[in-house]
Amino acid sequence: MVVRDEWAISCRDLAGRRREVTVLVSSDRVVLIAPPGEAAVLTPLDVGRLRAALRDAVVSVGATASGEDAEEGDDGEFGPA
Repeated sequence: MVVRDEWAISCRDLAGRRREVTVLVSSDRVVLIAPPGEAAVLTPLDVGRLRAALRDAVVSVGATASGEDAEEGDDGEFGPA
């Protein structure tokens, strides 16, 4: 497993303790890691940061897939998950 990009978004758990939600790219997948055994409570600003991190991760996966597709002569379409 090769990690290319990683984003950490601050949040709190239900008890108010500081936690992080992590978004990372592994090969051609976007991985979302939540606080272990906890719920992530996000402010509106944190939701915006999570959205931006997810968008950036998808762009990164798309760029990687496009490079691989160009090498393999694929049509660039993503198949079913």
